Amino acid sequence: MSSSPVRIVTAAALFDGHDAAITVIRRVLQSRGAEVIHLGHDRSVHDVAAAALQEDAHGVAVSSYQGGHLEYFGYLVDRLAELGSDARVFGGGGGVIVPAEIETLAAKGVAVYSPADGQRLGLTGMADEVIAACREVQRSRQAGPGAPLARTLTLLAEGAEPDLPDVRPLTVGITGTGGSGKSSLTDELLLRFRRHLPALRIAVLAVDPTARRGGALLGDRIRMNALDGVFFRSLATRGATAGIPRGLDAMVRACAADGHDLVIIETPGMGQGDAAIADHADLVVYVMTPEYGAATQLEKIAALEVADLVAINKFDRRGADDARRDVARQLIRNRGAFGESWQSQPVVGTIASRVNDGGVNELFDLLLGRLGEVSTGSTGGVSTGSAGRKALIPPARERYLSEIAGTVRSYHSTTAELVQQTRRHAAVEAVAELLDDPVPLQHLRTAPPTESDALLAAWRLRSTGEQPHVDTLSGTRLPKVATPSDDEVGGLVRYLRAENVPGTFPFTAGVFALKRSGERPTRMFAGEGDPARTNRRFHLLADGQPSTRLSTAFDSVTLYGRDPARQPDIYGKVGTSGVSIATLDDMRDLFAGFDLADPTTSVSMTINGPAPTILAMFFNAAIDATGDPEVVRRVRGTVQADILKEDQGQNTCLFSIDFSLRAMADVQEWFIEHAVTRFYSVSISGYHIAEAGANPITQLALTLANGFTYVEAYLARGMAVDDFAPNLSFFFSNGMDAEYSVIGRVARRIWAVALREKYGAGERAQKLKYHIQTSGRSLHAAEMEFNDVRTTLQALCAFYDSANSLHTNAYDEAVTTPSEASVRRALAIQLIIDSEWGPAAVDNPLQGSYLIEQLTELVEEAVLAEFDRIAERGGVLGAMETGYQRGLIQDESMLYESRKHDGTLPIIGVNTFVNADDTPASPPVLARGTVAEKESQLARLADFHARHADEAPPALERLKAVALADGNVFDELMRTVRVASLGQITEAFFEVGGRYRRSM
Repeated sequence: MSSSPVRIVTAAALFDGHDAAITVIRRVLQSRGAEVIHLGHDRSVHDVAAAALQEDAHGVAVSSYQGGHLEYFGYLVDRLAELGSDARVFGGGGGVIVPAEIETLAAKGVAVYSPADGQRLGLTGMADEVIAACREVQRSRQAGPGAPLARTLTLLAEGAEPDLPDVRPLTVGITGTGGSGKSSLTDELLLRFRRHLPALRIAVLAVDPTARRGGALLGDRIRMNALDGVFFRSLATRGATAGIPRGLDAMVRACAADGHDLVIIETPGMGQGDAAIADHADLVVYVMTPEYGAATQLEKIAALEVADLVAINKFDRRGADDARRDVARQLIRNRGAFGESWQSQPVVGTIASRVNDGGVNELFDLLLGRLGEVSTGSTGGVSTGSAGRKALIPPARERYLSEIAGTVRSYHSTTAELVQQTRRHAAVEAVAELLDDPVPLQHLRTAPPTESDALLAAWRLRSTGEQPHVDTLSGTRLPKVATPSDDEVGGLVRYLRAENVPGTFPFTAGVFALKRSGERPTRMFAGEGDPARTNRRFHLLADGQPSTRLSTAFDSVTLYGRDPARQPDIYGKVGTSGVSIATLDDMRDLFAGFDLADPTTSVSMTINGPAPTILAMFFNAAIDATGDPEVVRRVRGTVQADILKEDQGQNTCLFSIDFSLRAMADVQEWFIEHAVTRFYSVSISGYHIAEAGANPITQLALTLANGFTYVEAYLARGMAVDDFAPNLSFFFSNGMDAEYSVIGRVARRIWAVALREKYGAGERAQKLKYHIQTSGRSLHAAEMEFNDVRTTLQALCAFYDSANSLHTNAYDEAVTTPSEASVRRALAIQLIIDSEWGPAAVDNPLQGSYLIEQLTELVEEAVLAEFDRIAERGGVLGAMETGYQRGLIQDESMLYESRKHDGTLPIIGVNTFVNADDTPASPPVLARGTVAEKESQLARLADFHARHADEAPPALERLKAVALADGNVFDELMRTVRVASLGQITEAFFEVGGRYRRSM
């Protein structure tokens, strides 16, 4: 046994989406010869411990960046011991887990690697230590008669031959091409087995290939959401051919001996030679996609000769219906069933990513029927019904981004032609005026271009009036809006088409003619502990300010749609790094004392996965505060709700992308029906894409691409662009790179041109409004005071680029939740720029700069080129399936980190101008939710549940019925949140099959 690979489970802790570090670690462990069962982000102690037990793992490695690590790791050690697992526990969390806590955890048996350990050992050194410790566990294990199933499967994989009863359960082999969605489809089938045949005991054996250099990524378990009550074991091929590990038949018998009625074997993605599973299974399900190549390729797929059922997954792709017909005809040829129609063949189109997909339901019914034939000769099954739905974005529209890129390029091409025509006309007229007899020029004289003439006429009209101005202390009269002094008509036409004054198409300089007076762009950002604590911070920040712009951070328990609980891996995170909100009562208390209907008040909520539920709570809180259901028409604010960037960069996804996008569309439809025009239904966020590592161009390109995806999805839903586009807003990061100076300009111009020229939208819909937050990624623990300088420069960019709102990070956010003092300093940065910095008195101080104009053109074309690349991958949703956006972000993050470490990217105080005094700074005081606040939240939640014990169950059943019937879930949520908590609602959605599947 000592010569076989060690097995290690890797994961990021519960409610923690920061999976980059553990992804790097698992790759290094694989390269050093370990078999790694990777669970991905947001994994509870229950998930990790169950995996460690069933996978017979020798070690568990977990990253934890969101606080609560003392409770999490301690609970994990205790739970493993309760289950009888001797697996070692390893952890890491960068600088979040401080030295004193590392010592506490070491006493508990947890080896936590700190940044200093990383510098001392390097990644391979840490991995070798972990593997050596796991090897000790492996050598110490004993296995004899009566060993649990997990240990028996390990022995069989090692080549042992224990005595097993000659009993074989029903066995289903699921095979197919790589990337066809076998794991997702398997999970959907498991969900239906659990729902319709809960007494059936199921085991899943999922096989992945071993790498040539040893080690293996066992990645099927990460895709599974329906494993409660299911035994799941990941297997590596370890050199076996055809994707069938040695001892597989014995493993199936071992599962039968352990009482399992059904064994599902999932093979690796094998291509054309994947028929070997037929020798080991009673039924074979072959999974493929519509893109199989030329028709002759079907003749080469050996599995089609043995498959009992064929699933053409991802059936929403172009050509899917033709693929189903052609595959069915190939089955007829393979079976010699030439008298049968192709429609009668067992070929089903499925979309495993959809909630309650009708195709998956049909496949499940067919599978049950075939299993009945094998076991009893009966053909009876369980009818699950059909729930067919339209595609979120019709296949014919998948090249929308290339169309938008073409529209913007065509607009600029037209501008160049108009400039040339205008100049030619002006030149001819100028010469004609100089001639005594202009007749010889008559054949050259033409009418001026109509569009140019209209633009120039409007410009001359504007220039005749009194222009707003501001006087400096020295008596200099500055224009509020600076305009070109050169009146050459060609240059003016180019200016008016490409730039124009603020408030005028294409809104390059800003969406409003003048910046709002009496309301600064300042956002008052807070969130910690319970609602009462955050409410106090809000009142502190808003005191004396002319407007109240509250921006809310939620704790990770809330971000992941759960309720506070005493369970240790949840308890430690309640009220930490954000405010805990679980009920409508909490939402009322969070904003107590603020007039939410006041036009000078606005509320921004940084929430994504559970955004519809949280938004329903907020609207109900506003209704209760005023007693007026129509108040929803007057409240101002934003809910982030951007599920696309969550999948691409941040990972707080609760539900499938399909379900989440439909719920977002439900919110927008409700807004239209109830005339909600002052609240943004989604804040399309590039900030978190940048924080995950994207450079400024990629941040902008992916964010705008996501925005246009919402446009296409809502249009496909039947909404009018002028009804929904004004409810869309954007959120960007400002960092230190030159391109950040023009993010707003480029975004506004692309959006305005596309909305007007391609989608025919009115002026209000053409205006892109956005919020800026200074870059958290640019903050450093070394020389923390220098962070204020970085933040000041980034904030200045936001003012110069006409951002509509701004949040400045506190200098100490690199290590902890900001203190009142550091937040005051961060707020002062904005106030000083706005009130004291002279150029900021002008609304467009950089417009007309050669550098800014050239940067705008360069960045815009780079964004359009990225649109083309995404379009080639089937649009945003198609690119997400292959992980394109994630891969792009990770590559750019790696470039930044490598250049930071080798010094070619100078960072003052970090790798350049380093302080010679290397005395370690005093550890910061870490802001975390207090025990009193946690206990208060638990008590408040229990009281809410008790008061609504009779009302909540039927309300939740109604909500599930609406979701399954494809009704408007937000309309129902407006009633449900009055009697059900956030966690109850999230669980209800999970039960109808809408849970997000993690990916690598």
